[in-house]
Amino acid sequence: MNVDLMRKIDHHLGVPLTFVSTYVLKTLYWLKGKKPATPKNILFVELSEMGSTIIADPAMKRAQKVFDANLFFVIFSKNKPSLDLLKTIPQENIFTLCEDNLFTLMRDAVRYLFWCRKNRIDTAIDLELFSRVSALLTGFSGANNRIGYHNFHGEGLYRGEMLTHKVSYNPHIHIAKNFMALIHALEAPKPEVPYAKVLISDDHIRLDQVTFSDDEKEFVHQKVADCYADYDRDAHELVLINPNASDLLPQRRWPKANFIALMQQVLTQYPNALVLITGAPNEREEAQQLLEQVDHERCINFAGQLKLLQMPILYSIARLMVTNDSGPGHFSAITPLKTFVLFGPETPKLYGSLGNSTPIFAGLACSPCVSAANHRKTPCTEPVCMDAITVDTVFKQVQIELNY
Repeated sequence: MNVDLMRKIDHHLGVPLTFVSTYVLKTLYWLKGKKPATPKNILFVELSEMGSTIIADPAMKRAQKVFDANLFFVIFSKNKPSLDLLKTIPQENIFTLCEDNLFTLMRDAVRYLFWCRKNRIDTAIDLELFSRVSALLTGFSGANNRIGYHNFHGEGLYRGEMLTHKVSYNPHIHIAKNFMALIHALEAPKPEVPYAKVLISDDHIRLDQVTFSDDEKEFVHQKVADCYADYDRDAHELVLINPNASDLLPQRRWPKANFIALMQQVLTQYPNALVLITGAPNEREEAQQLLEQVDHERCINFAGQLKLLQMPILYSIARLMVTNDSGPGHFSAITPLKTFVLFGPETPKLYGSLGNSTPIFAGLACSPCVSAANHRKTPCTEPVCMDAITVDTVFKQVQIELNY
């Protein structure tokens, strides 16, 4: 299903379903006399954003450490590979929902109900800010503890009232700290309104770094050599360009002409730079179009050359990456790679990478224009906020790194 259709289904079916489900679940739990339980099997619910699974990792690790619990996760099938990067959730504990159409989604939702009972889920944590689907999955998980964000007196999106721990989402702190607040709500020794009344420092949201063997790095070096016969790993500096962004918010894309101009400047001024245009296999054609316009022998179409799980290996041997605000900016955070992330409709204060990253943000009066309150859908069709980030601005940042 395309993103707009999913939003419509989530609204037109989600609102009445969450309203009815609120009272159904309250009645069922009252009849069964269910009370909060000690967390042992904790389910995280996050469906639509691959980058969020990386940002949520510190919170998941804290839950595992504090409660000595088994961790589970439910996610859309197309986004599952993002969970495999850090391996915090065992493969057998991941449930995937197929979002191809409404029928497959409903079919998998029924399967999910049985899967939760089979795994004795006692705690469900909804990481989503606006999805009614995730609210329903959390509510019907069978868990005694159900933690998520609640709008209290706000006029944000209605998601029912199926939570036992209602956390106040704070739009003024990083989303990683908001995720951590969900875990602190579960830790609270007594009920709070709202949860969670704690200070969460930057140290609490640091990501674990990954390391790779010489053989793994050699494999990627060879992939680069297959695309560029004169590749010299000791002489060339790998500069990665990710011109893509999720269809969830296409306004996050920096103009293609700017990427082309940036790559041409890098290649002209740095004879040892080898520019790799990265992307998924289905983005290879678009990368080829950029390559042809750059028209330089040291510019390589590298889209589709590696699987997602192999991308961090590339990040570990590259010098830097320039990317739109999308998954790669978060995936690179588990490596030391210097990453420059271009922001427009979203703000780095909330969704900035947790790694060795520098956000580049024009900060127009209209930015950010997406939030939990508008289902992350903006009326803007001309993202001036991205156009306002000039090639020279980005190139100056890249120069600092390449000259270091």
